[in-house]
Amino acid sequence: MNDLLTGIETAFHLILTADPEVLNITIRTLHITFSSVLISTIIAIPLGAAITFREFHGKKALISVIQTLYALPTVIVGLLCYMLLSRSGPLGDLKWLFTPNGMIFGQTILIIPIMAGLTIAALQAIDPIITDTIRSLGASRFQFLKSHLREARFAIMAAVIVGFSRAISEVGTAIMIGGNIKGHTRVLTTAISLQTSMGNFNLSLALGIILLAIALIINLFMGLVQNR
Repeated sequence: MNDLLTGIETAFHLILTADPEVLNITIRTLHITFSSVLISTIIAIPLGAAITFREFHGKKALISVIQTLYALPTVIVGLLCYMLLSRSGPLGDLKWLFTPNGMIFGQTILIIPIMAGLTIAALQAIDPIITDTIRSLGASRFQFLKSHLREARFAIMAAVIVGFSRAISEVGTAIMIGGNIKGHTRVLTTAISLQTSMGNFNLSLALGIILLAIALIINLFMGLVQNR
């Protein structure tokens, strides 16, 4: 209990004093996470809509694969990205290994299946009567898609929140692709892992509290947007 209280006290001290190291790590964490969520949103939502509204052979199998990837271990994603981004890999010329860009790449791959799968589930849950009504009104393909996305917007926003939560809390990909380099690729989760291994439990707990506070603030904000 004393460790918890000390951790909370340390967290408030770091925040109120704007500790430069913690501030830089927090800003880098937000930059990498928001970037990966933005890219994933641009890819996953149209992908989910395309899979939902198009009929093709193997559609159910593809959806099952996407849903299976919800539980994709972060270390597997890290290994895959490492092989792709390593000097001898097919994307080695990008020189993204041990860089924030590489971490964004890894997190994007990690959360695209989650956001695409939840988008599919959200669009499939729309009442068929609404779909038939939109079609009967002679809506164009764009109007049809726009109407359905608007109808499922709250569930799709929830998919984005889940993607954000998964991205900001993952550590396996961040370490394998970013390397936990101080001042360059160190983020909150890798900093927590490092401090824990060094026995600095109070600082680890403080960083964990800051991480949870960020996740809470983002979720509260998205909740307010959903309720408007």
